[in-house]
Amino acid sequence: MSKAFTKESDNPDDEDDEIRLPPLPAGGKNYITPQGFAALRHELKDLIDLERPKMVEVVHWAASNGDRSENGDYHYGKKRLREIDRRIRFLIKRLEMAEVADPSLHFGNTRIFFGATVTYADGQGELRTVKIMGIDEADSARGEVSWVSPIARTLLKAEEGDVLKLVMPDRVDEIEVIKVSYPSPTAKVC
Repeated sequence: MSKAFTKESDNPDDEDDEIRLPPLPAGGKNYITPQGFAALRHELKDLIDLERPKMVEVVHWAASNGDRSENGDYHYGKKRLREIDRRIRFLIKRLEMAEVADPSLHFGNTRIFFGATVTYADGQGELRTVKIMGIDEADSARGEVSWVSPIARTLLKAEEGDVLKLVMPDRVDEIEVIKVSYPSPTAKVC
């Protein structure tokens, strides 16, 4: 047998020394906050009720102008109509598989679940704050991370005071969970 297909060590303790990312959450659920779900639904409604009918009208007008082979309005309109239809199909699929999870149900909890706002100290002692959101609603510019991102996967199910190992492509960093918070059940977020 070729050496390439054999284990270096038969000692099972050696495998525990290898640091890996936490496994992806089981199942194919698309967790999303109620606000994120409403935003996707609003975008879908706008595309169907407003933007698509306007573009159909533009294409119809451009087609009535005669020669379509050199008609830029017609070609752009058809291209834009395909983009709108593609986005509509995407949104319908995402909304169908969405699992709405209300983070306010965990208000007062110090354990990290979907929707938590977490402040942690990185290896250099610098404080960072992230909010764990759905894949379709996370915005890194606002400090939001997807619940399947490496930082969120590391933080999920941890509690205030826990020290965790954050695995990154070039290094492993130790982080400490400083504060966990959730929106109040009475808070209205737009």
